[in-house]
Amino acid sequence: MIKVIFPDGAESSFEEGATFFDVLKGHDREILKRSVAVRVDGVLRDLRSTLKGDSAVRVDPVTSDSKEGLEILRHSASHVMAQAVRSLYGNVKLAIGPAIEDGFYYDFDTEKPFTPEDLEKIEGRMREIVKADYRFEGEVLSKKDALDLFAGMGEKYKEEIISELTDTTVSVYKQADFTDLCRGPHVPSTGYVKAFKLTGTAGAYWRGSEKNKMLQRVYGTAFPTKEALQVHLDRLEEAKKRDHRKLGKELDLFSTSEEIGSGLVLWHPNGSTVRMLIEEFWKKEHVKGDYSIIYTPHIAQVGLWKTSGHWDFYRENLFSPMDVEGQEYIVKPMNCPFHIQIYKSHLRSYRDLPVRYAELGTVYRYERSGVLHGLLRVRGFTQDDAHIFMTPSQLEGEIKGVLKFTLYILKSFGFNEFDIYLSTRPEKYVGDLENWEKAEAALKGALESSGLGYTIDPGEGVFYGPKIDIKIKDVIGRSWQCSTIQVDFNLPERFDVTYRDENGAESRPIMIHRALMGSLERFFGCLVEHYAGAFPTWFAPVQAVILTVTDRNNEYAGSVYRRLREEGFRVELDKRNEKLGFKIREAQMRKIPYQLVIGDSEEKEGKLAPRKRGGETLDPMPVDEFVELLRGEDKPAS
Repeated sequence: MIKVIFPDGAESSFEEGATFFDVLKGHDREILKRSVAVRVDGVLRDLRSTLKGDSAVRVDPVTSDSKEGLEILRHSASHVMAQAVRSLYGNVKLAIGPAIEDGFYYDFDTEKPFTPEDLEKIEGRMREIVKADYRFEGEVLSKKDALDLFAGMGEKYKEEIISELTDTTVSVYKQADFTDLCRGPHVPSTGYVKAFKLTGTAGAYWRGSEKNKMLQRVYGTAFPTKEALQVHLDRLEEAKKRDHRKLGKELDLFSTSEEIGSGLVLWHPNGSTVRMLIEEFWKKEHVKGDYSIIYTPHIAQVGLWKTSGHWDFYRENLFSPMDVEGQEYIVKPMNCPFHIQIYKSHLRSYRDLPVRYAELGTVYRYERSGVLHGLLRVRGFTQDDAHIFMTPSQLEGEIKGVLKFTLYILKSFGFNEFDIYLSTRPEKYVGDLENWEKAEAALKGALESSGLGYTIDPGEGVFYGPKIDIKIKDVIGRSWQCSTIQVDFNLPERFDVTYRDENGAESRPIMIHRALMGSLERFFGCLVEHYAGAFPTWFAPVQAVILTVTDRNNEYAGSVYRRLREEGFRVELDKRNEKLGFKIREAQMRKIPYQLVIGDSEEKEGKLAPRKRGGETLDPMPVDEFVELLRGEDKPAS
């Protein structure tokens, strides 16, 4: 008999060989109905797997509405989709099919792309597989047997994956006559995958390299209930309306050009106005926060990046070197080595620290064409970057200061919900373990003393140090990665950065890398989608447009226009010989916060009639009153 301890503290004994179905049924049938797997002493297991080994184990049910449970459900759905595709299109080769945030995908090697009609057929076949309720059955094979199995099926991508594994055994899962390479766990049977939807297709290079074959990726999503699925699909529809690429074109904000190159953004006047306002606010707040604003070049010699470690640890994201009079240069992927050189241009004392440098620095990274996505994934972008040099005793205090500053900036643009992650040491790292532990402790201490909840993200730190990542949530609940705070003991060592301490000895400062908005491109894309292009008045490209009813109102309208411009507002004058309704609809399409109607009565009374972009009509008011109204909205949210 094996003693089983449950999360609520209850204990029961079961015979060795009992399945976890039996275990949960004996404990709580309601929990069993919602469970898709279990954790046994912290290890994920299938419900069909059995008790064995230890005299006592802790068993935690994994329910379908938990993060882990959803991932298992969606991974199982990807296998159901692969089985459906295989049964419909026998010559298709299978690549990989993981669960991802909000869904799953599977990559297929097929002669022609899947059409919307194909997706309907695949969905129909998936429903048949779900109705059949085939059991998911795991099996462990020797590496040789697994290679023979998938070679016999002609699955070259599976063979490639298996051949690179260092393990001597390989896990596979079967449902009916379909077998796939997989570690699991999975839901007990295909009948658990009740609420699903295929959402689209895309091209994807095998293993993300353009040197490999282009595969067809089919995306889908799955939820525990049809109601939860419908909520998600409604959100996807809303997201389509808010797509920054669509709105960027409609509102004339930005574009890209194949003649210039993919992933390189052209900021149009409207988008540039928003960017300018963001930059002006950013600079003003940084000066208030005791940062020094600096500027650095766009290229540097390769040797700089070898010293920093980027040449070894970040090589795949660097553009190829260019020859300049026999010296190799590359466009910069980061700003940090430049900031270090400015710090090193003077001897520093502990009394000088902390030193805070901030730069809106444009960097360039080689992103593969398959991952480029509007403003969210580009090859050239501007980071709102800063680097802080400090003594060890100042570290936690500076982190707290950056956290407070970050949340202030984000809230100023209307973001009030956040997910915070503490990313710890990755497998490949540089520097001393002791310093890593100190840095992680300082980040954790700053979060806790600031009263901020966070989640540990193990192994997701950068190669030179641990970090805090802050994801903002937009108005429809999506998370966006923007802000990051990274502790670095490594670069000060590599570049021999020092200061003279209280005893007159040379000491090594600690360095913080931080970006509050991440990049202006990505942050701007987030803003477009968060507000659906209807920006708050304070950073709208045009805050108000004056609309004349007839030509005889043009002179008075011109005087109102000049007054508002003198007050510093971004105003346009539309005196075209068009119907007023047409002008109003056009201004609303452009999402201008205010339309100011001027007709004979407004001119006679020396007033204007404001309309809000949502359609609300305000009572006619004197120009001075509107100036005060607009001035009240011409400032950040926080």
